Amino acid sequence: MQRIANLLVIKNGKVLLLKKPRRGWYVAPGGKMEAGESVYEAAIREFKEETNAEPLDTHVKGIYTMMIEDEGEVVDEWMLFTFVAQDLNGTPFVETREGILEWHPIESLATLPMAEGDRTNLLFAVSKPGVQYGTFHYTMEFELLKEMIQTSTEEVNRQYGQ
Repeated sequence: MQRIANLLVIKNGKVLLLKKPRRGWYVAPGGKMEAGESVYEAAIREFKEETNAEPLDTHVKGIYTMMIEDEGEVVDEWMLFTFVAQDLNGTPFVETREGILEWHPIESLATLPMAEGDRTNLLFAVSKPGVQYGTFHYTMEFELLKEMIQTSTEEVNRQYGQ
């Protein structure tokens, strides 16, 4: 199963997104994990490769299963691990072979063109505490068929077992 890690930087009320040329959709910078790499390492490495900047205060916000179906049969499946960072060091590229990097107001995540599962994932990442888990089912054309979402939060300052 393919494993993908992406990372969304949130800074001054804006998010850094990558506009992919194929569909004109926006995504958080990221990509495939390499053999032996942790999901955290993959998220940082992919972000650096795609942006030329280093994310700061990085933590996981979502773990997802993505399913592509054709006439009711699963034809592709992968895992997506979404991270967020609260700042970055360096100046991001303007354009790379992956697409165009742009800062957008957080609110634009509700309306920018993107896969609907990504919208669910990124809106949670910028606005809710805890970690989100989910499964997204898509058609071959990336139309969302259904999503199943769960969340968990840690209670701050709670002693284990109390």
